This record gives sequence, structure tokens and C-alpha cells, in this order.
Amino acid sequence: MKSKIRVGLIFGGRSGEHEVSLASARSVMAVLDPQKYEVTPIGIAPDGRWLTQGDPLAQLTAGRAAPSNADAAPAAGRELVPGATGAAFPRLDVIFPILHGPHGEDGTVQGLLELAGVAYVGCGVLASSLGMDKIVSKQLFQAHGIPVVPYCAVKRRDWTARPDAVVADIEAQLPYPLFVKPANLGSSIGISKAVDRAGLRRSLAEAARYDRKLLVEAAVARPREIECSVLGNDDPLASVPGEVVPCNEFYDYGAKYLDGRSELLIPAPLPAETAAQVRSLAVRAFLALDAAGMARVDFLLERDTGRLYLNEVNTIPGFTSISMYPKLWEASGVSYAELVDRLIELALERHADKERSLTRYENAM
Repeated sequence: MKSKIRVGLIFGGRSGEHEVSLASARSVMAVLDPQKYEVTPIGIAPDGRWLTQGDPLAQLTAGRAAPSNADAAPAAGRELVPGATGAAFPRLDVIFPILHGPHGEDGTVQGLLELAGVAYVGCGVLASSLGMDKIVSKQLFQAHGIPVVPYCAVKRRDWTARPDAVVADIEAQLPYPLFVKPANLGSSIGISKAVDRAGLRRSLAEAARYDRKLLVEAAVARPREIECSVLGNDDPLASVPGEVVPCNEFYDYGAKYLDGRSELLIPAPLPAETAAQVRSLAVRAFLALDAAGMARVDFLLERDTGRLYLNEVNTIPGFTSISMYPKLWEASGVSYAELVDRLIELALERHADKERSLTRYENAM
């Protein structure tokens, strides 16, 4: 009998998207076939402790993440292997990280998994860190000829030290209205719109609560929010595009997770030529990052001109059964369960390819 694939599911994490990660983990855990997979849940508490005993998902969901056993690594510690002093931890064939935002989606956990030499789902260290940093990724996309909206970058240190000069510099480069965002965060946390100087100051102060780097973007006139899911390694495929119709002025955190009135149009009502352009640009962005496994690529479509701008690439997109990434693949003929299977296959495939690389010098001449 074929042995089961041992999957470690990592969720929670030390970011403002902790709760979103828990919701994604619930959906993935529910769909993993127990006849095919042996699942080990691994929770990361908001203070950074790793939880591997009992039911970490239930503990984190209920807010009961206190270290009640020796397997909970202390928050102030620097242990590389959680649970080293507790019960034996099972060997795992592949890790499925469902960690949104910093300390999970940004290459940090991916680096740990590379050091451990274990296969893992999704992008590697480079693509993860590039995708998380909205400023650096925009610079990369520009170098690849992928259109992005006009923007400028601000350091929190500069905003704190000389706010008047920062505001004047932004106003010299970009017209109102403006969007201000933390450079390294997702789920629309810390994002706000500024229509004048007072609003810009408030928006910079809000974004600076979450990150040391701030992104300021020119607003697209009457934008449509178009998203496309990409799946694969070296030969990725793009799903049908979808459209988000936010219940608020833009797709903020409340519109995404709290209000429940935003609409997802799948497939997006687009001309065939525009839909093809979305899919082509999504794959180009995926390859430009050297991404792997999965990514959701988000665009802004200007209604009056039809101009398409790449907004950002999410390397660990929301993964609940009603999230856009799996729903776009469902509309493209790939069910949620099949999608999870395929992502695990891609992780093992990519790991096997990396294992072919020599780790010591050999003279083959």
C-alpha cells in the first residue's frame, strides 16, 4: 500500500493577517484527503511561539495560546526547531505554509524551510520577499515592461523626522487623490485614501503604524479591481480573471472580511482581448518574480481608457473556500481539493529539481 504524504500545515503567525491565516488553514485542513495525507498542524502564536501539540488551530482560534506544555517555544527564545524539548516531532514530506503577511509570506519562513531541506508549497525566498515588498516589486515590474501606477516611496524614519518635507516631496511628484500603504503588508491593512494634504498626513501616520517603508500611489480614475490566479512552477498557467466589486469606496479590510456585501464576479465581465491581456501579464509578473506554486496577481483597470495596471502579487493569497484564488481556479475547471493536491505535487516537484544541484565543488571537465 502506498504510504501517505506527511504534510505539515503552518498557520497563524506574527502579522496583522493572523486571523485571515487561521481561516485559510481551516479550509485547507478540511479538504486534505485523510486517505492520501497525514497532516500535522503547526500553529504560530501572535507573539511568535510555535505550537505543535494538541490542537494548535483550536488554541489560536480561541485565543488560548499560552505555553501550557514544554512543546510551546518561549516567545523570547531563538530555538530553530520548535518542540525540541517536548515529544518527538514527526518527519514531514512537505510543508504547506499558510502564513499571510510579514514573518511568513515574506521569505522568512521559506528561508527556515530551505535550511531544513524540506519541500514546501509556494514561492521560494526570493519571490516571497520581492512579492511582499510592494516598492521593490514595482521596480522589478517596471524593468520588465509591466505597467504600474505612478508612485513614490517614503521611509518611516523620514516621515517622523521631517513630515513637512516628505509631504511637499510627495505633492511635487503625484496629484491627489492618493493611496498610502504599508509596503510590506496585505489584506488592505493600513491602507487609506488621501484627497488633500491633511488626509495625506493622516494616511502616512496610519501606514507608519505597520511598516518602516510606505508606498504612496496615484489613484486610478474609476478603477475596476481585476484579479487572476497563477498556478505552476516553470510553466505556469493563469486562471480566468475575476472582478471584485467592493461595498466600500475601495477594497479595504472591512470590505474584504467584515462587511460581507462585496461582490466577486467570476469570470470578470471583460472583452476577450482584455481578459487575455490580464492572463498574459499575470504570467509575466509570476515569472519576473521567479515565483513557484501559486500567486494571485491583482490589477487595476481604468474604466474610461481601458488601461491596465499591475497592482500587486500575493504569493500566499487568501485560501478559504470562498477566497478569490481558489474560486478563480474552480471557474477554470480545477476544484478546491484538486488545487490543494496540485500545489503539494508542485512543491515536491520543485524540491526534487533543487535536490539535483550540487552542494560541493566537483570538477567535471
